[in-house]
Amino acid sequence: MPRIDRSASPQDAHRGRLLLGVAGALLWILALAVISDAAQPFLATSLGPGQDARAYWVASSVDPYTAGSVGRESAYLYSPAFLQLLEPLRSLAWTDFLEAWTVVLLGALFVMVGPLLFAPLLVLTLFEVWGGNIHLLLTLAIVFGFRWPAAWAFVLLTKVTPGIGLVWFAVRGEWRSLAIAGIATGLVAGTSFALAPGLWYDWFELLRSSAGSSTVAGSVPVPLLLRLPVAVAVVVWAARSDRAWLVPMAAMLALPVIWWGGLTMLIGCIALRRSRLEAWLLDRITTTGLRPDGRAMAGAGS
Repeated sequence: MPRIDRSASPQDAHRGRLLLGVAGALLWILALAVISDAAQPFLATSLGPGQDARAYWVASSVDPYTAGSVGRESAYLYSPAFLQLLEPLRSLAWTDFLEAWTVVLLGALFVMVGPLLFAPLLVLTLFEVWGGNIHLLLTLAIVFGFRWPAAWAFVLLTKVTPGIGLVWFAVRGEWRSLAIAGIATGLVAGTSFALAPGLWYDWFELLRSSAGSSTVAGSVPVPLLLRLPVAVAVVVWAARSDRAWLVPMAAMLALPVIWWGGLTMLIGCIALRRSRLEAWLLDRITTTGLRPDGRAMAGAGS
């Protein structure tokens, strides 16, 4: 039986990159078009797009925490700083807001994983993009946070508890990075507090009253009290063994409530090992017996 040549030529690799890039672009356009088309009419009891994003758009700038309880329809649960950041988008009509928000989420995924991994990972995260939660943005902040620790401010000022990932810096003695994360968070929070101090008191009260609501209908039924020690242990092990890619997993375990969409935070593990996975994916495409253009490779199957 003739030997199968499994080595990929530069031409095969180029075709593989082109194929994945085109597939990613088409999926981006398709996802945005479908979400835009299905945005109206919005029904909270439906499976339509933007069920989570709606809370960011509809929240009152004066009293955003009126409906604030975990799992409640259109409940805004993050800090006033996040709402203030979104004000330019919140002035748009609902469909326009959802389109812009979807582009933000798709962009976050693209920045993390690049053009080669974008298409397959968009398929895996499609329901998260459809709902419009911030898990992809949290993950982006964590991935960026290793190089730019100030990015952790986004984590601490939204879902809060995934900030346990900062233990990474403490265990490794990277006190400067830890200080930068703290100072950046303090500056953003302080500026926001100066603009709307009353909203911050309301948010702290919301956090206090929601402390026992880590499992609700539709979420992963494991309370934060059990998950948090595991998350800390994972970060400590990751820091001591130089496995940065485990930190997004620990942050996911430390989410206040793990909705099923929260599992998309595992994308961060992939993003932090991106080069290896890109090489593996290209190798699979170019050495499985078919070229990206559909023609059989020389020697394959002989």
